Amino acid sequence: MAKIIIIGGGAAGMFASVFLAEKGHQVHVFEKNEKLGKKLFITGKGRCNVTNDCDPETFFESVVSNPKFLYSAYYGCTSQDVMAFFSSMGVKLKTERGNRVFPVSDHSSDVIRALEQRMRTAGVKVHLHTEVKELLLEDGCAAGIRLADGVEISGDKVIVACGGFSYQATGSTGDGYRLAKEVGHTVTEILPALVPLEVREAYVSRMQGLALKNVRFTVKDGKKVLYDEFGELLFTHFGISGPLVLTASSKIAKRLKKKELQGYIDVKAALSGEQLDGRILRNFEENRNRQFKNSVGGLFPAKMEPVMLELSGIPLEKKVNEITREERQHFVSLIKEFPLTITGVRDFKEAIITQGGVKTGEIQPGTMESKKVRGLYFIGEVLDLDAVTGGFNLQIAWSTAFAAASSINESKE
Repeated sequence: MAKIIIIGGGAAGMFASVFLAEKGHQVHVFEKNEKLGKKLFITGKGRCNVTNDCDPETFFESVVSNPKFLYSAYYGCTSQDVMAFFSSMGVKLKTERGNRVFPVSDHSSDVIRALEQRMRTAGVKVHLHTEVKELLLEDGCAAGIRLADGVEISGDKVIVACGGFSYQATGSTGDGYRLAKEVGHTVTEILPALVPLEVREAYVSRMQGLALKNVRFTVKDGKKVLYDEFGELLFTHFGISGPLVLTASSKIAKRLKKKELQGYIDVKAALSGEQLDGRILRNFEENRNRQFKNSVGGLFPAKMEPVMLELSGIPLEKKVNEITREERQHFVSLIKEFPLTITGVRDFKEAIITQGGVKTGEIQPGTMESKKVRGLYFIGEVLDLDAVTGGFNLQIAWSTAFAAASSINESKE
């Protein structure tokens, strides 16, 4: 049996180690943190969105970068396979809105504990507080690693599972990218993904803390629609956040590096323009002798009302019965297309995942083995693979880890 070195004790590294050790391989996991699964612990706000109980088509539609690369890996270890794996270890799961799968307990620690227990039972050797500085090669093959203290450890296969560049406090400091580059791999541009967006307009900060539900958020580059989805959004002191925005960020991050984009919020997405106009007409009819500023009560949340009044362009003291049709229609347009100028994304400190990574064209899609260095594998977030929110990114980690482990197991059978 082979001696396998896994660099990184996160989701992908832990998952791969189980399947390798259970086949009798001598598996060593090197983790520079004081414990395993540090980033896994905080995923899904500490609840751990294990996967998404979706069909394959939905999964691939939810992958933003290089979905076709994942075909073989995903079919080898689907969302349902992952659910069965954790259920078999006593982790009770539940499925919530959008097919998001969580532990019934809402504790990510249950997922980590189950993996650690399985690793112990299988005989995986875990080395904590141990940083890997260099990959060792021999005749174009992976031959081991050199640690930060200079100690060299030989191995038959090396799996890089160091994660990306987001949540750096958890140890994701881009080590995997450096290791990959040093042995001749290309690393694509690294960008924060699933991250809040910065907005130029000062009026946004006045609505800080306001969450809007059931709205539509659209992002355009000129006339070209880049993103258009329905859901929940949050105003912050710097711009916007929330599920709709995080997903949008992954779709627009690359273009945002080059230019500012236009964002629009349909505040009353459940109503058509005509229906909204009818509702405002009724409002105006009931308040026909009142001033405009006193006639829109109930249309918007309290924090939003002064901003909408100001942007309407209608004089606040104007009597409702004096408001022209053009003024009213402009007001309807404002509500249906509340304007924002998106200037950029927040930095890696606030990003849930990383976009970019080891170029997938240099990796065998069925096995995760390097095309440049035999016996070297890359799994999880270190690869140029990312998806929208909802458990899809963890599924990428599980699927790529299983693909690498299966390949090594088959090669030794």
